[in-house]
Amino acid sequence: MTEHPTSHEGRQPLAARQQERARPRQEETPPGAAATAAIPGPSPAPHQAKGPGPKAVPKPTPGTDAPAPVVDTQTVTRREGDRLRFVGAATRRIARGIDLDEIVLGLCRASVPTFSDAILVYLRDPLPVGDERPVNPFVLRLRRTDRLRLTDEESETGPEGERLRLPITDAQAGLLPAADLCEIRAGGALAEVLRGVRPVFGDSAAARVALPELLGTGRTVPTGHRAILAPLRGRRRVIGAAVFLRGTDRPSFEADDLLVAAQLATHTALGIDKAVLYGREAYIADELQRTMLPDSLPQPTGVRLASRYLPAAETARVGGDWYDAIPLPGSRVALVVGDVMGHSMTSAAIMGQLRTTAQTLAGLDLPPQEVLHHLDDQAQRLGSDRMATCLYAVYDPVAHRITIANAGHPPPVLLHLGGRAEVLRVPPGAPIGVGGVDFEAVELDAPAGATLLLYTDGLVESRMRDVWTGIEILRERLAATAQLTGPDHSPPLEALCDDVLDMLGPGDRDDDIALLAARFDGIAPSDVAYWFLEPEDAAPGRARRLARRALSRWGLEDLSDEMELLVSEVVTNAVRYAERPVTLRLLRTDILRCEVGDDSPQLPRQRRARETDEGGRGLFLVNRLARRWGATRLSTGKVVWFEMSTP
Repeated sequence: MTEHPTSHEGRQPLAARQQERARPRQEETPPGAAATAAIPGPSPAPHQAKGPGPKAVPKPTPGTDAPAPVVDTQTVTRREGDRLRFVGAATRRIARGIDLDEIVLGLCRASVPTFSDAILVYLRDPLPVGDERPVNPFVLRLRRTDRLRLTDEESETGPEGERLRLPITDAQAGLLPAADLCEIRAGGALAEVLRGVRPVFGDSAAARVALPELLGTGRTVPTGHRAILAPLRGRRRVIGAAVFLRGTDRPSFEADDLLVAAQLATHTALGIDKAVLYGREAYIADELQRTMLPDSLPQPTGVRLASRYLPAAETARVGGDWYDAIPLPGSRVALVVGDVMGHSMTSAAIMGQLRTTAQTLAGLDLPPQEVLHHLDDQAQRLGSDRMATCLYAVYDPVAHRITIANAGHPPPVLLHLGGRAEVLRVPPGAPIGVGGVDFEAVELDAPAGATLLLYTDGLVESRMRDVWTGIEILRERLAATAQLTGPDHSPPLEALCDDVLDMLGPGDRDDDIALLAARFDGIAPSDVAYWFLEPEDAAPGRARRLARRALSRWGLEDLSDEMELLVSEVVTNAVRYAERPVTLRLLRTDILRCEVGDDSPQLPRQRRARETDEGGRGLFLVNRLARRWGATRLSTGKVVWFEMSTP
């Protein structure tokens, strides 16, 4: 018996080394087989043989002259290691995706060309979210495909990338794409394969019927183990399917490739489930926050407003920043900007509660410091860790003054008409939610043509700079923008807001940004008429005479009859309940506004008077003749107002 010579223990047999040398090098691998080198198929089962260790060469088979195949366990081990490394790299690439498209793209890029020549990914349409019941019928939509591209030599229509190799073929029609939609028939072959969850070869009995149903009538795939149909099952149900295809110029799929396809399909399905859930939660949170912000800003007399809101990064776009503009009695307006600490749906919900509370307190016409005090109480009732910053300002266009109170918020910036930008000195105060802190208000000049900018800290603070550095950059940016329009003209308000946001660098936005800009136009003293009326029977007649003189001075005699009638009705109602002097004020801007104030807190209500009633028709006339009207309760009484259009 002849023994094969071997060298030192642990080295390969001579025949194995000769066979290893006879193998072609990697660079000599045929082009079609290069894509499968990373995940080789399994080797034949080894024969039992005597010899030193597992690498001994088996005896020749009796009756034959050729030796038996040589067992190379290193090759088997290497192939299995390559397979595991591919699965690990592919699943990591799939897991990197956050949204649905990124995950599906990760599956396609990981599979082609390493594992397959082409891939088709079908997803349920619409995709069910969480525990909701999917709608019927069961429809799959082709979400994405990826295929090997031809080289320049193989292309017939143009440069590289213009023509794709499609393994899905039809004998008569040639190369055809797959169908975009597929409705799954209950009890059909495709439904049974999807229900079984496990990947199957394309030439299996079930797949031979299921694949044409999925790809479309008249479309087939290459014969042999050149297709794998892998159901995509999420946490609770099948949400799609993936078809892996190999052309005829590379080895067919092997049994172990089914395990690879199962791993890819499982990781993809679970990633899609999470992406759909995350997308739904992010959509709900984003809609929650946006619906709590004002849809549009009011247009109060004597001031123009503009605003901007930018969410944070996509991964943390839910926050608690808000802004508001609330009309107040006397043509005043409350300007509010706030920031609830944190980024979550809870922060957005707290923001909504604080904004609603601020609107209610503003309706009571409380001073700014009192509004912040009540907001502080409300935040403590919501929880001990509910913290927020807020700045509350009230602008009076008649007095050209603004009153500001601050609760730990960045100070506002006032851009004067000449181009000077000033950071207003307001007491910083403690954040809302601290409790037991007094807030202080300051009253400042608000000259006509000036612009007040209120903002949250996301505009001026980031990882790149501290808040005071950002405020200085903002001040310089406003001054530079104002110089472009000249000393006699204020920059356009909308363009100014856009220019302010342009100061943000690519990595500067770590937080939400709320921005509210107010251009002070004011109301000239010549356009204001103000009187005190004693609460007596002669007050309505005196009010009619005063209103007629004011309209004559303004050249609005055409409105005298209607104005006298409405003023008489409102003043009569005020005198009936007032104990102190009644105030009458007329304001002329683009409209004519009349305000009547008294010390009675009871608000008037419009009602339909009966034929036997002597009164109750005053507000009916006001509602029919005035452009708008309303009543606001004050801490000292109420104000009833109405507006008329000017010719």
